[in-house]
Amino acid sequence: SGSHRELVREFVAQNNTSQIKHVILILSQEFALSQHPHSRKGGLIGLAACSIALGKDSGLYLKELIEPVLTCFNDADSRLRYYACEALYNIVKVARGSVLPHFNVLFDGLSKLAADPDPNVKSGSELLDRLLKDIVTESNQFDLVGFIPLLRERIYSNNQYARQFIISWILVLESVPDINLLDYLPEILDGLFQILGDNSKEIRKMCEVALGEFLKEIKKNPSSVKFAEMANILVIHCQAADDLIQLTAMCWMREFIQLAGRVMLPYSSGILTAVLPCLSYDDRKKNIKEVANVCNQSLMKLVIPEDDEMDEAKQSITLSAEPNPEEPISKPETASSGSLDASGDSNVSNASVCTVTSSERIQVTLNLDGIVQVLDCHLHDTSIGMMTRIAVLKWLYHLYIKTPRKMFRHTDSLFPILLRTLSDESDEVILKDLEVLAEIASSPAGQTEGYGPSEAAEPRPGQVELHVPIRSSQLSSSGPKGLECSPSTPTMNSYFYKFMINLLKRFSSERKLLETRGAFIIRQLCLLLNAENIFHSMADILLREEDLKFASTMVHTLNTILLTSSELFQLRNQLKDLRTPVRAPGVPLGDTLSGDLEVTVDFLTEVDKLVQLIECPIFTYLRLQLLDVKNNPYLIKALYGLLMLLPQSSAFQLLSHRLQCVPNPELMQSADGSRASVSSRRPASSTIDYTELLQHFDMVQSKHLEVRHQRAGRAEQPERRVVL
Repeated sequence: SGSHRELVREFVAQNNTSQIKHVILILSQEFALSQHPHSRKGGLIGLAACSIALGKDSGLYLKELIEPVLTCFNDADSRLRYYACEALYNIVKVARGSVLPHFNVLFDGLSKLAADPDPNVKSGSELLDRLLKDIVTESNQFDLVGFIPLLRERIYSNNQYARQFIISWILVLESVPDINLLDYLPEILDGLFQILGDNSKEIRKMCEVALGEFLKEIKKNPSSVKFAEMANILVIHCQAADDLIQLTAMCWMREFIQLAGRVMLPYSSGILTAVLPCLSYDDRKKNIKEVANVCNQSLMKLVIPEDDEMDEAKQSITLSAEPNPEEPISKPETASSGSLDASGDSNVSNASVCTVTSSERIQVTLNLDGIVQVLDCHLHDTSIGMMTRIAVLKWLYHLYIKTPRKMFRHTDSLFPILLRTLSDESDEVILKDLEVLAEIASSPAGQTEGYGPSEAAEPRPGQVELHVPIRSSQLSSSGPKGLECSPSTPTMNSYFYKFMINLLKRFSSERKLLETRGAFIIRQLCLLLNAENIFHSMADILLREEDLKFASTMVHTLNTILLTSSELFQLRNQLKDLRTPVRAPGVPLGDTLSGDLEVTVDFLTEVDKLVQLIECPIFTYLRLQLLDVKNNPYLIKALYGLLMLLPQSSAFQLLSHRLQCVPNPELMQSADGSRASVSSRRPASSTIDYTELLQHFDMVQSKHLEVRHQRAGRAEQPERRVVL
């Protein structure tokens, strides 16, 4: 090697390029690439010596010097691999920045040595690696564009040492001010998240640091970040089984939504697919759940009322501006990789359009169809947790408030699952579900001309028109408060009657729901919608109900709610004060008592319940009327009538004690002049046709009697056959 060095120095002095190349070629072909290990070792030492002799001029011969040495990196003999490493170290040390054009082949060779089983080779490669890193750090000639494809390929290595090597290089490149690796982050982000799941704690830690540096950079310069190209990568890793990967991806997603805003909207359905299940995590994954919750809230805030007008905006631009038909108004921003969500769909609602109102608004259109599909899918999945179901319903409510017109296209497909969700185990879920259903039933956007497209209700002959009283006090002052409060007042649209019909159908087919949650559901609806309309429409539907047992149970439920619930205070007052021309549930709710009644166990149970009701605080006003014997003789007689119907039970004792408190029984005789002395407090009582109500009551009772007798007949028939 010494003689080679002298020879080369002499040729350098003479500037004899061809002779230098000839020496290097001989060292390469006849020695370094020889079949004999000793010759190979000699060749490697000779090439290193040439490089030292060439000094700064070695840059001109680097290709010829490096290639044979790198070939020896694959030698079966570990000692030769070590000598190759040593030789390359000397070549690189002399050439310094001149080796950068050959960086990719050096990196490729080193990445293999990083995983070498021989510890000497590995430590030799680490020295060379450090030298190369120093050269890259101090140079401004690094070709990042040329290096990225190799980095992208190598980042998917499963070998721990190769991964460590890759991450160490990413950390170096991140630290060099002149190298802007952030521009190429979409190329390597997926690989980084894969490495984050490595079994080695040290590698995971290094990878966390690298990702942390990138995120710091993103927060510093959000305007230059390619958020859209990385959105789907995050969506995938937010669903990882590995906690660290999932948490890190979720934290990135939170920052992306907050920094990029509406740029993330085209990826909403993918984001929701990843985020929604995390909301039901238990405390073992509390941190993931908390970050997912922020992602969910932030994404929801990106949906704005203007999203409901995007289609019109596109049309008005096309009509008024008459743009060149060759040029699209604007291009939808889609990911270069196969995107889950923002695929360039031909659907009008998916194309990005300008809004007329503001030229500054980011031209991104909400892909509502995709979002609704994900929400619908999660509601159908019975295995998902309660918090996820609540979040889905909050989303649906939010979308009905912000983009009602577009949402009503989905109402017919969502309606059945929303009704089914009323059977959920959680009261909180049912409350949210009722808010969505109430919004559907009252939003002006749900009004279809003549009940047409939505088939919301079939108008029947003689159907009583439902109305909303104009009194301002009855507007939705008691609706849901806070951020999600509905801007619409509880009017009714084409879906209101459909909702009432289907709710009663649900109660009829699922009696357990009626027993356990019926009152709760109706009371909540009375807060969210107009109570009088609910009672009136239900009464109207129950008039046509063929299952008399169910109709009776339902009327009893409605009666109890009307008589006892605080939510119905206003409607109760209207019914009490007969000056108000109430068209509410007058007909079925007037089903009280009549002379020709078959006394059954069910009937006595009802009377028992009525006596209990009379004793509750809501009936204080009625009990006080018992003091005014002169003006209320029929009330007292009716109560005595109830007493005589009851067997001597606790209810009998209760009512008997109450009637003993009525003052001076002689005054109970109804005098001829009693009508004249009836309080003038009720001038409108004559507007209610009590005779008609009584006839209706008798008719309903006779139907019940008929059904009971039919049942009894069917029960006796088998016995008759036995006798015969």
